[in-house]
Amino acid sequence: MIPTRASPLIGSAVVALALCAGGGLRAETIKAHYGLSLMGLSIGSAYASGVLDPQSYRVDITMRTSGLANLVNSTKGAATASGGWTTVGPSPTAYANSTTNSDETRTVRMSLVANAVRAVEVKPEPWDAEQRIPVSDGNKKRIVDPVSALIMSVPQGQDMTGPAACNRTIAVFDGVTRFDVALSYAGGHTAQTRGYSGPVAVCSARYTPIAGHRPDSRSTRYMADNRDMNVWLAPLPEAHVVVPIHIDIKTGAGDLVIEASDFQIGSKHADSER
Repeated sequence: MIPTRASPLIGSAVVALALCAGGGLRAETIKAHYGLSLMGLSIGSAYASGVLDPQSYRVDITMRTSGLANLVNSTKGAATASGGWTTVGPSPTAYANSTTNSDETRTVRMSLVANAVRAVEVKPEPWDAEQRIPVSDGNKKRIVDPVSALIMSVPQGQDMTGPAACNRTIAVFDGVTRFDVALSYAGGHTAQTRGYSGPVAVCSARYTPIAGHRPDSRSTRYMADNRDMNVWLAPLPEAHVVVPIHIDIKTGAGDLVIEASDFQIGSKHADSER
């Protein structure tokens, strides 16, 4: 079974996407396949597809557990996010997520403007909602959703596999919990998978719960204290962004690895060119 408190990070880790370079008329496309493994054993897979143009983006993700994970709790999910761009990255306007396991199906729908939540609907509400730290209005500002969180720009003139690729804190709200993911540069590496072979930046990751979680949760405390989380970011030079291609997280159940086995990025003409 995938550890509960690792799931927000997984939701943020299963797709690698690129911001299309501004000023052009071409759109960036992506189709990717990620494998999920726990202690070296396959526990599921995820598929992602997206279209990103100079004005907007849309990303769709599906995920399903398999193998031994289904003996504990079969889980499948789908998420989508869309929005536009600011000078510092994505500005989502809509996010939706549906997750089904052996016990229930939960759906989240969220609308946003200027990186702030305008409305959010969660059905059903978490059974322990009254025991969770309340999410304030302030917690819902200057945030991105878990899917849009994967689009990370690098300042022009900076090395795309150096410290500037990693050093950032991403404020995320998934409709229930508000948390930060802080990345810091840990060195370089070479990655190779179908569709990409080359240098990547290796970042250490830290998870900080902000609101929407139970203060007495052992899994939340474990993830907040966890110093064994890493993400590899692959550069896309023309767009000047970096995107996750590999993530490994130490959990109470063993090492969880999320890795792209197929990572295909292309381009197509925008409508105005047709």
